[in-house]
Amino acid sequence: MKNRFAATMAALILFATQADGEELTIDRMVASPSLSGPSIAGLKLAPDGSRVTFLKGKDADFRQQDLWEYNVSDGATRMLVDSVNLVPDEELDEVEKARRERQRIYASGIVEYYWSPKADALLFPLGGDLFYLPLGGEVRRLTATDAFETDIRFSPGGGYVSFIRDADLYVIELASGEERRLTTGGGGVISNGVAEFVAQEEMDRDTGYWWAPDESKIAFTRIDESPVRLVDRYELGDAGVTTIAQRYPFAGTDNVTIKLGIVPITGGAPAWIDLGPEEDIYLARVQWLPDSETVAFQRQSRDQKKLELVFADSAAGKGRVVLAETAETWTNILGTAHFLKGKKRFVWLSERDGYAHLYLMDFKGRVRKRLTAGQWAVSGLKGVDEDGGRVYFQANADGPLERHLYAVSLAGAPEEMTRLTRDPGWHTTSLSADLSVFTDKFSADGVPPKVALNRIDGERIAWLEENPLDQDHPYAPYLPGHVAKAFGTLNAEDGTVLHYSLMRPKGLAEGERWPAIVFVYGGPLAQTVRNQWAGDRGGFPQILARNGYVVFTLDNRGMANRGKAFEDPVYRNMGHVEVTDQVAGVAHLKSLPFVDPERIGIYGWSYGGYMTLMALMRAPEAFDAGVSIAPVTNWRLYDTHYTERYMGHPADPGGAYERSSVFPYVENLSAPLLLMHGMADDNVFFDHTVTLISALQDRRVPFELMTYPGKRHRIAGEDTRAHLWRTVLAFFDRHLGGGAD
Repeated sequence: MKNRFAATMAALILFATQADGEELTIDRMVASPSLSGPSIAGLKLAPDGSRVTFLKGKDADFRQQDLWEYNVSDGATRMLVDSVNLVPDEELDEVEKARRERQRIYASGIVEYYWSPKADALLFPLGGDLFYLPLGGEVRRLTATDAFETDIRFSPGGGYVSFIRDADLYVIELASGEERRLTTGGGGVISNGVAEFVAQEEMDRDTGYWWAPDESKIAFTRIDESPVRLVDRYELGDAGVTTIAQRYPFAGTDNVTIKLGIVPITGGAPAWIDLGPEEDIYLARVQWLPDSETVAFQRQSRDQKKLELVFADSAAGKGRVVLAETAETWTNILGTAHFLKGKKRFVWLSERDGYAHLYLMDFKGRVRKRLTAGQWAVSGLKGVDEDGGRVYFQANADGPLERHLYAVSLAGAPEEMTRLTRDPGWHTTSLSADLSVFTDKFSADGVPPKVALNRIDGERIAWLEENPLDQDHPYAPYLPGHVAKAFGTLNAEDGTVLHYSLMRPKGLAEGERWPAIVFVYGGPLAQTVRNQWAGDRGGFPQILARNGYVVFTLDNRGMANRGKAFEDPVYRNMGHVEVTDQVAGVAHLKSLPFVDPERIGIYGWSYGGYMTLMALMRAPEAFDAGVSIAPVTNWRLYDTHYTERYMGHPADPGGAYERSSVFPYVENLSAPLLLMHGMADDNVFFDHTVTLISALQDRRVPFELMTYPGKRHRIAGEDTRAHLWRTVLAFFDRHLGGGAD
């Protein structure tokens, strides 16, 4: 009776709030054109600063991307390549599908491209082949094979194009058209020039080869997957069951063995770099020094408590440790070094003081100057102007809810830095090679993504995509019913300040109490509370708020961009401090006069799915219903690099893996639970949900289940996403009843 009355009230309130605007439905949320407007991706500046290129989705299908340019000289924006005209029916092989899943590429058509160093041509893959576009000329097809050519790029001088085919490294000399194979033996368990699974998925390294600056040779990895456990992964699709033999490095098991080789561009036998006495390591980063003779690589220990920067002579193969970053918990991989030309100095990003900051180092690993300081984090080095003596970087120095571009002097004091992005919000920037201009893609809550071309001092030159939220914007019909976020803070049990966002439905009357839903991720390397426009998955809270739910999101301890001390409490203790913080958030929710304390839901995806389960089972008194999507349930079933970073080795004493699994707490589940999972998930295997299903059934614990045949971790597809979110909303409506009680 209670839910029926609440649902009726929700319908009446929904009708009232939408009197001045159209109803925003889930079907419309996932359809084209995107409610975010004509947002663009893949922004790149031509090396000479003459053009800005980008990828833009079609109006009829925003996921199908074409290549566009903005010409600085004439101020014109034009399409350079129509992906459908070039390759009408693109089909991806399984290797490419897996690679895109690792890189979180969910678009189709042209998804990546590269500028020639001379700014006279563009290079891009499409349909498994390579295409070359000279400016002012016609597209030229460089390959036409049954195999997929991947990881393509120009050589530093622009004379060659390199790529991977069938797990070997190739180059094409552009002047002659000659194709040359530089490595052999690729195939099966051996791959040359390819990043291994954990490098792509967890280390943000999606390549396995690196050109020397003088174009004379290439450094490449040779990986052997034979030590990695071979398992049968079952992809359950609408046409039946496909068995895929996959080598997956489960926590505590063997990783690939890896070698680093140097091969001349003319071909020949590779020379091998000495990676050190310990074979069981991670090769986190590789780059060349400006002399083209020295290779710098970052070597991380298996327990990830030490990260070393090593310089190695490419001919002799011997290396020396320049510096080491150490931690009692784990070291984060923060990026590559920037080597100054003609000087034995480099700019280095380090968390040695507890926050990610920039330092000027010498070749003996000594700090020559601290460049940034404060209780905030640098999230990326964007460029170094050696002549002008300035360093450019992105950081959250103005507060953890926003990200901006800043500059600091190589010679001045850290506190004298300058903020270059002027609009409030979350900024992603890219600087031209000559550091005279930068592109700025940004958004804020209530402000759809905008893209501008700015001078290096922050003055706007032109909009590349202004995307005004006017009457012609796709979101305009729904703007009258828009629910804005309110941001706030509360304290964790140890006094740590936690940031949250709250969406309060329109039409709340004094004295009414409404159900609340917690949207959670909660895991490391992520931040959900920020001043940014919501996308597809982030758009669902808007649907919830419009349907009579208070929506609450809290960034708990263990998450990113707040310093190492904020992250470390999850070490060997996942699913505990995060739940404690979320329960503190729920206590705050229940204290609000417009929240019904007996109708609190929670949902999340991936780590958020895991968090949903742990919250329902470890704090059953706090939550009344939950939806867990693609959850980890047992950390022994997840990969080495991610899991062991935070949990240690499964053989370590202390029972961390058992304590952080959901299974010891299954019997505590009392609230309604909806489990959802893609049945071809190759990141969080479907096995996680299957084992939980069995445990729940063995204990006679009721639950609901929705699986998606043939779908991977993201559960992609317009129809599928519509079905998923409709199912989630219907579940909460049944068990919480949106609207006032």
